[in-house]
Order: sequence, then C-alpha cells, then structure tokens
Amino acid sequence: MGAGKTKRMPRAVREQQMLDAAVSVFGQRGYMAASMDEIAELAGVSKPLVYLYLNSKDDLFSACVRREARALTEAVRAGVRPGLSADGQLWSGLRAFFTHTARNPEAWRMLHLHARTHGERFAAEVAAMREEIVAFVTQLIAVAARDAHRDPHLPEDEVAGLAEALVGAAESLADWAGATEGVTAKQAAATLMNFAWAGLGDLMGGRPWSPPEDPGPEPVAPAAPDRVVPDGVVPDGVVPGGVVPDQAVPDQAVPGRAAPAQAG
Repeated sequence: MGAGKTKRMPRAVREQQMLDAAVSVFGQRGYMAASMDEIAELAGVSKPLVYLYLNSKDDLFSACVRREARALTEAVRAGVRPGLSADGQLWSGLRAFFTHTARNPEAWRMLHLHARTHGERFAAEVAAMREEIVAFVTQLIAVAARDAHRDPHLPEDEVAGLAEALVGAAESLADWAGATEGVTAKQAAATLMNFAWAGLGDLMGGRPWSPPEDPGPEPVAPAAPDRVVPDGVVPDGVVPGGVVPDQAVPDQAVPGRAAPAQAG
C-alpha cells in the first residue's frame, strides 16, 4: 500500500489562521509597516497562498478589522446579563469589554489606533462598530432610566450623549489599562464605574445635575473717553485743539509757557 495522503486543512480554517497572524502583525506594526512575508511566515503558509485567499493587503486588513469588530461587539452583548439591575448590567458589560480588550491587545490596537488612522475605508468599519456599541449602551441606559422614572416614553436622545461619553471613556481607559502593568479588566471596569455611576445613579434616581443659572456676561467697565479740548481753550499741559492726556503735563513741558515761580 502506498503512503497515505496528507489531509488538507479546510479553507475556512486556513483562512482564520492567516487572519490570526495578520491581526498580530498589524496590531504590532501598523498597516504600513506590516509585511505580507511576515504574515505568511507566522501563519505557516506561502505568501502566494495569502494573496490567493485574501486578494490583497488592503483586503486582508479589512477582513481583520471586520472580524475583530464583530468579535468585540458580540463579547459586550454577551456579557450583559438580562434581569440584572441597571448598575449590574452596566458593570457586566464593562467587564466584558475590558476582558476582551485585555485578552486581545493586538486586535484592540489595530481597531482603535491603526484602522482609524490608515484610511477612510477602514475608519468607516471601526465607526460602524462603535455606533453599534453606542446604540446598545444607549438602549441599556434608556431602559434603566425609564424604569427609574416610571416613564415609558422617555426619549433616547436624552441619554444618547451619556452613552457616547461612556464609550469614549471606556476606549481611553482600555488604552491606559493595556499600557499600565498590573491593571486587570476588573480594576479597569471598577474605575469607570466609580467615575460614571455616581452621575448615572443620580440620574436614575431622578436627581440629575443641573448647571447654575447663567448670570450673563461679566459687566465690562467702559473705557474713559478722550476729552477733546475746544479750539481757543488751553488748559494747563495741553496744546490748543489737542487731547487731554490721562496724566497732567507739567507747565514747563508746554512750549511757550513759563515755569511757575518757585516759592522762597
């Protein structure tokens, strides 16, 4: 009997292998510095095979961005357990977000740093992911606020800004946690909860913060107008037709006027 044939790896599995390698290289080096040779070597395939499966470097990068964006949104959605209190849902969602970004630091750098700055095509992919997360968080906060206020018609646009701010803070904190040794996903989530929930908790309790009344612009003292001297009137220290200066000019400084006699 002849030697058995080597079993070929299914295309879908091989493609995921290539994407794994590409995410690692793109995340470490960025798009421009990433080498297709390095990606192929890390994936254990030939460079022509990478091009055969994924067409071009742009298409490969786009496929990586789409895959990792989908993985992040799915992780956040799966992390929020229904039936919890409002703060419990937010806490579980934040922990899921920070756990995913901590476990996939190269994917997070690719999404949050490289894809946003390389080109409009890739920035649009990340923007779509972010909009989905913001919409999800907006819905979470809106439902909690409606329950707290017992108002089923509370409009979402009243909490959309809060969701936008919360997602932006989470993104920045994920960068900080990734660059700071020893910070766990739980600690990062607790940091953001301490920062955000004090305000959100008051909102849920019907105690929103309001800015003080605007007293209007500070009054500005008008500048003293220049005093024009009528023709023919010559005050001390001023030439005819001139402007009275802020400080008096000594008599002896005026042409044609004698200095006053000294006493004694």
